[in-house]
Amino acid sequence: MKKTKGRILVVDDERSMREILDIFFRNEGYSVAVADNGAAALEIMKNDFFDLVVTDMKMPKVSGLELLKNVREISPDTLVVIITAFGTTESAVEAMKLGAFDYIAKPFQMDDIRLVVKNALEKQKLQQDVSILKKQLKTPSLDNIIGQSPAMRELFSIITKTAESNANVLVTGESGTGKELVAKAIHSLSPRKDHHFVAINCAAIPEGLLESELFGHMKGSFTGAASNKQGLFELANDGTLFLDEIAEMPMNLQAKLLRVIEDGTFRRVGGISDIKVDTRVISATNKEIRDSIEKGLFREDLYFRLNVLSVKIPPLRERRDDIALLVGHFLKKFAGERKKFSREALETLRNYHWKGNVRELENIIERVVLLSDREIIDVEHLPEEIRSVPARVKVAAVPPGGIYFEKIIEDMEKAYLMKALEQTNGVKTEAAKLLNLTFRSFRHKLKKYGIEKKIITD
Repeated sequence: MKKTKGRILVVDDERSMREILDIFFRNEGYSVAVADNGAAALEIMKNDFFDLVVTDMKMPKVSGLELLKNVREISPDTLVVIITAFGTTESAVEAMKLGAFDYIAKPFQMDDIRLVVKNALEKQKLQQDVSILKKQLKTPSLDNIIGQSPAMRELFSIITKTAESNANVLVTGESGTGKELVAKAIHSLSPRKDHHFVAINCAAIPEGLLESELFGHMKGSFTGAASNKQGLFELANDGTLFLDEIAEMPMNLQAKLLRVIEDGTFRRVGGISDIKVDTRVISATNKEIRDSIEKGLFREDLYFRLNVLSVKIPPLRERRDDIALLVGHFLKKFAGERKKFSREALETLRNYHWKGNVRELENIIERVVLLSDREIIDVEHLPEEIRSVPARVKVAAVPPGGIYFEKIIEDMEKAYLMKALEQTNGVKTEAAKLLNLTFRSFRHKLKKYGIEKKIITD
């Protein structure tokens, strides 16, 4: 199916004019449908979507103005151009008030209508661009992904290589690692960067509405479908569609998604015509999709189509060297240059497990900035769940001559036993609690290392 510049419906009761416009628009690269009166045009529009309607003003049954009114109701995104030999200033003004894009009087030059149609479709595309950009800001290159650790340098390399391809991509990683940022970076570095990046969360939209969001619908196809609507696959044509939490997509929609990926065609909900698109799909999940496949919740053939290229984002705990950079970035975002973290507070943040990854870190920084009135943010200003995490042991490089591992472990155990006794004034039960040991195990270790000094009997 050849890709077209747009879809036009020509409506005129004169056969010769219909045929002339049909041939002309097809030669210009448009997909064309024709109707010999307004009533027939409305029936066609109930089952199909058009970018533009070019209609005669004076027709039997339904006039051009009446058709215009109905088109605005059925398909608000469709533009209308009125053509008539019976034009008057009054009818032109009325048509424009009703929402016509332009008004041309017969006879006209073909160059005139070529220009009007070109301007109309450019305006429509601009409106779509503005609408999408309001919802989805483009991310320039890799600028919004913070990190200098080896794991992140490897990720940047994979993103750059992946962007050069046109293949579909599956981005995996824990919740909060920044999967959408990675998808945006792939798009912005790809040959599709000048076209739309459109994102949707498959888990955030009710199953009954997800199909409509992805593929669009025709007026009256279900309760609440008050007008024709284009889907995200059409809006992302020539660009990228990002399907977040793809593992949550219902099975009945997976077959339709597979068809679009395989042959680039689909039908709107309630539609009867196939629509051709060229859309790159980047999907993401924080789940192991193979587990869903084994449980019969995800199609294996769809998985292979989505996972042509794969990008795995490392969790924050595997790139702790980036935490200071991220903290600085979020501090600037929430506090400008007004606040700083102490070295001890930064080290405490580095020790934390970060189950929520970068998103959790951002939320913590925002909370601390709002609640602390100090210029220097210290450990005491951090949330309790972060302060209570013990410091990580720093391990030096193993020397060429090797080490006495058992001796090092014994010395460490003895040091912690003594420190716990010191902090509890020799009370063994309390010292055992500090070390999360049973009292019996604690006594055994004391005996093992011959530690009997300064101990208060319980």
